[in-house]
Amino acid sequence: MLGSVSEEMEVQVSAKEVWELYGTHRLIKFVEEELTDVIHKLEIVQGDGGAGTILKITFPPGKSTFSSYKEKLIKIDNEKRVKEAEVIEGGYLDLGFTLYKVRFEVMEKSENCCISKFTIEYEIKEEAAANASMVSIKPLVNIMGIAANYLIKNKK
Repeated sequence: MLGSVSEEMEVQVSAKEVWELYGTHRLIKFVEEELTDVIHKLEIVQGDGGAGTILKITFPPGKSTFSSYKEKLIKIDNEKRVKEAEVIEGGYLDLGFTLYKVRFEVMEKSENCCISKFTIEYEIKEEAAANASMVSIKPLVNIMGIAANYLIKNKK
């Protein structure tokens, strides 16, 4: 079974500034510092923050169905401002998902305005189809909102 969910948000900051946060490893520090109630720890297991980097995401006790999982950055396109990560170990894969991928895009709207968009794509085994209800874009929307506020306050 295939599925996807997405959400976008208009941000009153240039696409370049938004991408400077989302397209780099600065996002790891930002999420760790600003979203402690959602994510306990983000650590680079392998790589330098570019494509091929493997991250371990650990959740605070009692805040998630699973304690942690690993994801791999599979695509970072600075020209198109697209970043993709795929869960490679634990988490959703332990719940019958065969694919769980997150894509972030920044689309320029005007000189000082852009659209941030998160998309989750997933594939799940038929016998685990009930677990598809666990897919939620809400944590990513939370990140978008907090990042947008941060970027607006710290506009260049």
